[in-house]
Amino acid sequence: MSRLAGLRAGITAAFLLAGCASQSVAEPRTKTDRPAMWRVADSDTTIYLFGTFHMLPKDHAWRTPAFDKALASSNELVLEIANVGDQAAAGAAMMKLGISPGLPPLIERVPEAKRAALQAFIDESGIPVAALDRLETWAAALALTGVTFKRLGISGDQGVESTLSTDVKASGKPIRGLETVEQQLGYFDALSEESQRLFLEGVLDSPEDVRREFQKMLDAWSRGDEAGVAASFDEEASLSPELREALLGARNRRWAEWLDARMDQPGTVFVAVGAGHLAGNDSVQKMLKSRGIKAVRIQ
Repeated sequence: MSRLAGLRAGITAAFLLAGCASQSVAEPRTKTDRPAMWRVADSDTTIYLFGTFHMLPKDHAWRTPAFDKALASSNELVLEIANVGDQAAAGAAMMKLGISPGLPPLIERVPEAKRAALQAFIDESGIPVAALDRLETWAAALALTGVTFKRLGISGDQGVESTLSTDVKASGKPIRGLETVEQQLGYFDALSEESQRLFLEGVLDSPEDVRREFQKMLDAWSRGDEAGVAASFDEEASLSPELREALLGARNRRWAEWLDARMDQPGTVFVAVGAGHLAGNDSVQKMLKSRGIKAVRIQ
C-alpha cells in the first residue's frame, strides 16, 4: 500500500475522521474497472474472494456483471468488520484503547525534521493539541489521517465496503465480520512505540507524494493487477516488519483458517477484504493453498 499502508489497514476506525473534498484525486476513467476476484469451491460450498478498496473518489465505477452475478448468488456477505459505518462503535473503541496518561506531547514524538509537517496537519485537522497529546501515537496518527483523506478527495462513504453493506442490508441477507473494530484498533495498540512513530511519520508525507502513491495503488487495483497491488504493499511495509506482520501476515493466516472451516458448511459466501490481503507471497490465497485449497481467479 506504499505510503498509505497503515491507513488502509486501519480504515474502519479512521473513516469517522475522514473529510471529503469536492475534487477527486483520481484521473478520469473511460471504462469500468475490473478489480480481481477469485472463487474457492467444492461440491456444496462456494466462496468468492474479492479485493476491495476501502476509500474511493466519488463516482468511481468498479462493479462488473461478473461481480454482480457472484454477489447476487451468495447467501451472505463477509467483510473485515460487519458494522461498516458505525461511527459510535469506532469512536468508543478508539477512546477505550487510544488514551493513556503521562504521554509526551505529540510534537515531541516525531523527529525535528517532521515537526513542521506535523504542526501543519494538526492545524488543518482542527483537533485541539491537548486532545492529541492524550492519545497514544497510533491513535493520534489515525486521527490525523482525516487531513490526508480531505486532501485526496476520498471518503469511506464511496468505498467498496460501504456500497456493499448498503446493498446487502437492503436485500435482507446477513453480513458477518471477520473481526471487530476493537480488534482492528488493537493491532495498532499492540505495536511497539517505534512502529507507532513510524506510522505517524508516514501519515505526514507530502501531499504530492501521497497523491502519487494513492493513484498508483488505485490504478493497480482498478485493473486487477495483483502483482502491482503486492508491489505497492512491499515498498513501504518492508520498513516495518512488525507493522506488516500485525496488519497482514497474522490476519491473513487467521482468515485462511476461517475460510478453511467455512468450506465445511454448504452454501455460497461472498468475502470482500482489502485487496492487499489477496496479493503477494503472504496472501490469503497462498495460505489457503498450503491447506490444500485452491483459489481460482475469475476476474
